[in-house]
Amino acid sequence: MLRSVVQQKYDLVVIGSGPAGEKAAAQAAYFDQSVLVIDRAPAPGGAAVHTGTLPSKTLRETAIYLSGHRSRQLYGLSVELQADATVPVLMQRKDHIAEVEVRRIYGNLERHGIDYLKGHARFADPHTVVVETEEGEQRVQGRFFLVATGSTPRQPEGIDFADDQIHDSDEILTITRLPRSMIVLGGGVIGCEYACMFAALGVHITLVDAREEILPFLDHEVVDHLQDALEHLGVEVLLGTRWGHIHREGDEVVVDIPGAEALVAEDCLFAAGRVGATRNLGLEAAGLAPNARGYLEVDDGFRTAVPHILAAGDVVGFPALASTSMEQGRVAVCRAFDIGYKREVATMLPYGIYTIPEISAVGHTEASAKEAGLDVVVGRALYCDNARGAIAGDRDGMTKLVVERSSRKVVGVHLVGEHASELVHIGQAIMIEGGRVDAFIDMVFNYPTLAESYKYAAYECLKAMDPR
Repeated sequence: MLRSVVQQKYDLVVIGSGPAGEKAAAQAAYFDQSVLVIDRAPAPGGAAVHTGTLPSKTLRETAIYLSGHRSRQLYGLSVELQADATVPVLMQRKDHIAEVEVRRIYGNLERHGIDYLKGHARFADPHTVVVETEEGEQRVQGRFFLVATGSTPRQPEGIDFADDQIHDSDEILTITRLPRSMIVLGGGVIGCEYACMFAALGVHITLVDAREEILPFLDHEVVDHLQDALEHLGVEVLLGTRWGHIHREGDEVVVDIPGAEALVAEDCLFAAGRVGATRNLGLEAAGLAPNARGYLEVDDGFRTAVPHILAAGDVVGFPALASTSMEQGRVAVCRAFDIGYKREVATMLPYGIYTIPEISAVGHTEASAKEAGLDVVVGRALYCDNARGAIAGDRDGMTKLVVERSSRKVVGVHLVGEHASELVHIGQAIMIEGGRVDAFIDMVFNYPTLAESYKYAAYECLKAMDPR
């Protein structure tokens, strides 16, 4: 069991037990530092376990399975979801998966000799936090502090988020029924993921974004594939569209569109941005202030303006990925305690986007490579030409390589389709080692596999370099 006795002073006090907080705590404890983790939530894990990463991915897999999305591709079956299906029924695996992950986190903390305190922490001064618990207040001092409190959905004034038909991206998974229609405001990663999931479950989705394209940081061909997939799912996409007042009229939600007809749906999901979860931490008593979006600004060692107070994870803003947050937490404590290990976060960060189809990428897009002055060629392999793609029913997937012509080095990998977020690491490993596209030609891949698509994308690159 985790220790229930809390010391008065620790080498490291971690506020928040999500990906950054947990991994930072374990890293410091592994190198013999005394560590306390404080979290106000009923159980550790943060948004990654309870409201974001894992629950939403559980819904995605449930949506694909129960809607027969893959079966339709495989066998042309017509599969209809029960009309009375509710999100709690669809999400019945969510609680089980969360429980498993919570047990893992508790076990990790116990194994490393880390103390854990459930309560709300706020700074009393730069070296002390006061923790409000069910038993009363406790004062704890720290040599170093790590703020890893994550982020929360942005909730603009004038939108009634207390309305049970108007949702933010944390609360959406607590709805008790599937609406017939939903307006999703915000075409970022979260908006696109939920648009795909609910569309697969038979909800008519209207996805709205003020920008002229969705997910503009992705390779243009990957975005084209996603837009085709959204159309196939029946999602209406409105780009370059700004919204105005959002309000209820009877049993429907109305979203005003300046200069155009208002949008009307049974429910509305506001998924346009998140802000740092830094309210009520008493940061001013520690000599700190978050920026306008609630994020804490840090240097390359994840030190704030008060050097012994660190911050990592979503609370420092971009890229706000669970995978990156873990690494930031580890690097923060290694730098703070001068541990000769894990001195920086890798600059080559993969993206995993759990739309339908799945998307993943690492390195340069075709456009960004050219903007950086690189002379590049590209090669593509389509899953419709891949035996495993045919077996899995994924006829629309693609592997795309971006290769510098002169050095033959792989500078970008982009995948759309089944298991994209797994397959991307093959290309990432080659890139980290400065590998050339020839490596994929020389490799022997299991057959039939989607991984084999790397070889045929590489052949396309070689052909582009020497078009004989």
